[in-house]
Formats: sequence, structure tokens, C-alpha cells
Amino acid sequence: MAIQTPDWVKQAVFYQIFPDRMARTRRRVDEPAMAVPLESWDSLPTSSGYKGGDLWGVLEKLDYLQDLGITAIYFTPIFQSACNHRYHTHDYYQVDPLLGGNAAFFDLLEAAHQRGMKVVLDGVFNHASRGFFFFNDILENGPHSPWLDWFRVEGWPLSAYDGSQPANYQSWVNHRALPTFNHDHPAAREYIMRVGEYWVRQGIDGWRLDVPYEIKTSGFWQEFRARIKAINSDAYIVGEVWTDARPWLDGTQFDGVMNYLFTGPTLAFAAGNRVRMDLVEKPHYFPYPALDAAGYGAKIQTLLDLYPWEIQLAQLNLLSSHDVARVYSVVGEDEASMVLATVLLLTFPGAPSIYYGDEVGLPGELDPDCRRTFPPETAWNRDLLQIHKDLIALRHQHPALRTGTYQVGFTEGNTYGFIRTLSRESQNAATILVLINAGEVATMLTAPQLQTFGPPRAEQPSPTQTWATLWAYRQAHSAPDGVYLPPRSAWIGQGDR
Repeated sequence: MAIQTPDWVKQAVFYQIFPDRMARTRRRVDEPAMAVPLESWDSLPTSSGYKGGDLWGVLEKLDYLQDLGITAIYFTPIFQSACNHRYHTHDYYQVDPLLGGNAAFFDLLEAAHQRGMKVVLDGVFNHASRGFFFFNDILENGPHSPWLDWFRVEGWPLSAYDGSQPANYQSWVNHRALPTFNHDHPAAREYIMRVGEYWVRQGIDGWRLDVPYEIKTSGFWQEFRARIKAINSDAYIVGEVWTDARPWLDGTQFDGVMNYLFTGPTLAFAAGNRVRMDLVEKPHYFPYPALDAAGYGAKIQTLLDLYPWEIQLAQLNLLSSHDVARVYSVVGEDEASMVLATVLLLTFPGAPSIYYGDEVGLPGELDPDCRRTFPPETAWNRDLLQIHKDLIALRHQHPALRTGTYQVGFTEGNTYGFIRTLSRESQNAATILVLINAGEVATMLTAPQLQTFGPPRAEQPSPTQTWATLWAYRQAHSAPDGVYLPPRSAWIGQGDR
């Protein structure tokens, strides 16, 4: 079976939004459910407090996102819930009233689509919440509940709140607030399938699936894919899998996963010993130990060999997310580390995903601190923002940076180089060379060394290959005798054929 993934994903640049923290709407909203006390927008986030970001507020930020070069938005959960992160779903058919409800979402969806932006939602289908109607009925009616078999009840009485008593039901990581669905039950399974179908019919462009590896029911994700793709064959299905995801990337389940296997090595190379170990040991996505160029090249080659190329082009690549400390804090607020990692992100095969605020240097330590509110313009790192804009524009301008082959070409000391190539048979044939010096000492790649960067596989390097500068950081530059890379610098160039 030939693996197929959505073509639009291969061209996309994603922006991940935690809805409570992006923006409060400036419009006058006559919604009683939104007229509630909120935490100060400028205060540090707490585990249980609401900042009051809403979907109309995100709509008002679409011009900003479009100017940045964003073409797709991935939202963490937006459905009705009793927590600010909304992974405790109360109602899968209702957008949370604090976010503006369904009306705000459909306004946002229409506005995004008018700008050519895709919208992907977070599907929390492994577990619900204590307030989910069907589980709440069990709490009220015990063994007489008609929906008893939708969950995995192990004994009586249930204890949904009192931790001194056994819960007597299965929940995600034994968190009583998150009762686990019984996915083997036909009605519960069908309910989840219909939720997935409903929102795709309403116009969303895909699902990011929360902890999908927890669902062990045979054929579940195969059926989910078949039913979603029957409605929209271009819908994106991306799973939250932190490790080797081959069991889910066989072409019958997910199009891609959140590519933490890219994240860890990239930060370990770009930041090296600057990585704050207190921020990365708990989540276990391994941006440590520090890697030199050879170590990074080996990690990347292993990753590229892991999945078929069609899958590689649909991976969701990231430097940080709502589940880990923000990249700017992880690298010790070292701007050069942030830039080098961003260069590697925006030149890698697959869809890059920028966590809201990373582009302006928003710091954030472990949860809940990694979920800070989007900062005011006065607090933006404008140099970092411009670098993001320039690199995203470069990616949009050069198809080779999106779908070209990736060939590791130079790995000496802390200097790493690779080429992205679209073959001569392509209408957009091009070769792009990316060089990173993550070290503290300047380096020079000579003309003979650069000649080794040729087309992959059978084609021979051209003895007359020259490179034109497309973008440079920290005064890296080309010269007749090669490319000069100052300490902690980067350079991107295009071949002459």
C-alpha cells in the first residue's frame, strides 16, 4: 500500500496556540459566561487560574500570524472543560464558553480559511473528565447507570475526589479527574468516531491526538483514519508520540507525529552545555548530553532512516510546546542557541511548528510556567522575531527547503552542514546548503570542502559548483575561497544549478 499524507502539510508552517493565553478579544462581548473574574494577564500562570484568552482574541491576531508567515494553527483543546488547559473534556460538541463558545470558533475558522490558513484541533479521546455527562451519570447512579460500560469501573463505591479512598475506576496515569474510556465498548467507540467526524464536517483541517498510544483497542486508529479521510482526504492526523512512532506510522493510522526525536538532538547540538538540565530531565525528550556535529548528524540520519519519506514530509517538528519548558528558557536565554535551533527547525523536512511567543523570545520553565500569556509588544525580542520572519519567508520561497531531499554533508567539530535538493527533473530544481557553527571558534569551509556538497545518490558533485548567499547570521559570509563561519553562526546558500 502506498502511503499518502496531505500535500498541504508538506508546505505548512504551524503555530501552536494555548487558547487561554494568546489574546483577550478587544470587541464588546455580551456573553454572561465570559463576564467572570480572571487572573491578571501580566501575572505568572498558575495551575488552576484562567487568564481569559479567547478565540475572538486569536482571530484579531490573524494579521500578525499571516505577517509572520504562518499557514496553519494547531490549538490545544478548546472544548468545554473545568480546567484552563481543557484536557478534562466535559462536552466534545461545545467549545468552552470562556473561549466564546461555538460562535467564536466558527468566526475564527471562517476568518482563518479566508486567509488560506488551516486549523487543527486537539482530540482528547483516551479519557474524558469527571464532569463528562456519561461518567457523571455513573457517579450519580452507580451500577444502575446506563453508561456504566463506557468506562472501566473496577469496584464500588467510586471515589472521584477523595484521594484517601480507592478510585475504583481506571484513569489516565491514575489521575481521578481523567476517567479512561472503555474503547472496547461499541457505543463508546462509536461516540468518539462521530466526534471526530463532526468537527471535520464543520470544516476543521485535522486532529492532533492526545496520548494516542494509550488506546490499545485493535483497529481503533485505523477506523478513525478511514472515517476522517472519507470526509476529507486532506485532513491531517498527527499523534502525540514522543519516541519511535513506527507502530502508528504505517500509512493506516497517523500522517505524522509531534517529532520530539528531532527536538532533543537539535537543542543538544545548538545549545550544547547551555541546556538547563533542571528543565529537561523530567519530560524525557533528551536535549542532552551535548552533541558535536558528528553526533548530531548521526542522530538526524537515524531519524531520517526511521520512517518513509512521505511520512517525514508530514511530521510536526517543534522546539517547544505546552508540555515542555520553552526553548528560550531551556537554552538559558542564549539568543544564538535559539537562532541556531530555529534555523535547523525551519530547514528540516516536515512541517515546522512554532509555539506561540517563542518567536519573540517568551521564556517559560516547566508547567505551568511554559503556558505564559503572549507578551505585549514592549517585551518582544524584535531581532528574534525578524529572524523568524526571514527564515519562514525563505522556506516559503524555496521548495527545496520544504520537500527537497536531506543529505548530511559536513560534520567536523561543532560545524554541521547539509543540503536540501530538488532533482533536475523537478520544475523547481535547486540545491540549498545550510551550514551551522555551534562552536566558540570561527571556522572556514574551503572551496574544495564545499565541492563535496553535491546532489545526493548517483549524481556527481560539480567541479564548478558555486554558492550564492540566501541568508546569514552573525556575519557568516561566502568568499571566493569558501564560506566563513564566525563563532555561533549560520549560513544558507543556493547552488548555481
